[in-house]
Amino acid sequence: MAGHSFASRCFHWLTAILVLAAFILSIGGPEARVFSEENIRLLTLHESLGLTIFVTTLLRLAHRSWATPPDPVSMPEWMHQSARWTRVLLYLLLIFLPVSAIVGSWTEGHPLSFYFIGDIATPWAPSQPLGSTILRAHKLAGDAIMWLAGIHAAAALFHHFILRDNVLRSMLAS
Repeated sequence: MAGHSFASRCFHWLTAILVLAAFILSIGGPEARVFSEENIRLLTLHESLGLTIFVTTLLRLAHRSWATPPDPVSMPEWMHQSARWTRVLLYLLLIFLPVSAIVGSWTEGHPLSFYFIGDIATPWAPSQPLGSTILRAHKLAGDAIMWLAGIHAAAALFHHFILRDNVLRSMLAS
């Protein structure tokens, strides 16, 4: 049985770790709290993790376009479709989250702060109400990706311990 490639497994687990870290290190709350001087280090770390997630996701999608997929596991069609749609939603959220953070922050008039790059000022005129709405969507998407990742992990454990198939093993080793 051929599992996922080493690169695919690295992208998967790196993404999982980065998303969990970005979620845990998010500040949350009102604009004045998130962008306050006392939270700037944590915000810079969160934004840097978000940029890393975005770049990792783009590289991962590029890799998927040429990587050999693992051998399919025998299971009902509804499980294949559920797995497929879960992957699609996860990828959409992995792209939406950093884009919404960038657009929302700039639209509120805040620069982005990244380690090794520095601050990047907003390229357009601020609109606090619109930026606030976009950042609310960002927060909801952040919660959604954690729920979806939890369901994804629970399904992998179900496959491993209940169905005793190779779904989880294909992402652990080849």
